[in-house]
Amino acid sequence: MKLLAKFTLVFVLVFGAGGLLASWLSYRFLQANARDQVLQQARLMMETALSARNYTTVQIKPLLIEQQEHLRSFLPQTVPAYAATESFSYLRQKYPDYAYKEATLNPTNPRDRATDWEADVINNFRNHPDLREFVGERNSPTGPSLFLAQPIRVTAPCLECHDTAQSAPEAMVRRYGASNGFGWKLNETVGAQIVSVPFSVPVQMADRAFSNLMTTLGLIALISLGLLDLLLLVAIVRPVARLSTMADQASLGNLEVPELPVTGKDEISVLAGSFNRMRRSLVSALKMLEGH
Repeated sequence: MKLLAKFTLVFVLVFGAGGLLASWLSYRFLQANARDQVLQQARLMMETALSARNYTTVQIKPLLIEQQEHLRSFLPQTVPAYAATESFSYLRQKYPDYAYKEATLNPTNPRDRATDWEADVINNFRNHPDLREFVGERNSPTGPSLFLAQPIRVTAPCLECHDTAQSAPEAMVRRYGASNGFGWKLNETVGAQIVSVPFSVPVQMADRAFSNLMTTLGLIALISLGLLDLLLLVAIVRPVARLSTMADQASLGNLEVPELPVTGKDEISVLAGSFNRMRRSLVSALKMLEGH
């Protein structure tokens, strides 16, 4: 195998190993970055829902409970959970893949009843009282999605409506019935606020970025390999080839070959200088022998 081919093979192996490592690290980084972006979106949407809850509690509810209509019928707009869910439903008109739900094991409003996987999330909070946030991934009808959940724990104001059916507002009982949404206990975890954000778009963007990165790195590697081969050809292979040719000619008795140029102090130049001295010594020795 030629010297240049050996060097090229070594470079290919080194670049290949480095490329595999770089691709693995890049893929993990891009996927982790995509997940962080989705999680950041979920946290922002969760804070938006909490803001809608707080706005309802502080500003809307005090106004509505003074209205005569509130005395005749139950106004769900006074419920923070209802306000957060309704405001999010307007967002879903433009972004249908996003979802927000205040899933509850024993809700007053049937639409808030937890599904099987949501019940698992709630029970996870019930089994781990110190847990303040839970992040997971699941497959939805529109593709993979990431969900962020926070527990809903009963506070004193909740018991005004959810202690017993007898103590609850009559208008609420008339609207939703006396079978569901009662028997809550103070500090009990009864549900979870769950935000679901589609995961497919960021993952696709990460995959495209990874593909573009690998294409760019491949082109850079090919160009670098070509430049390295060219430098090796000029700086090492050709000088070594000249040395080889000179040694071959000398071994055949041809001492008329010109000396090799010595233009530096690197190992090739030192080798060329040593070979020139050896050639001159050999020529001198042969002349001395011829004189005798």
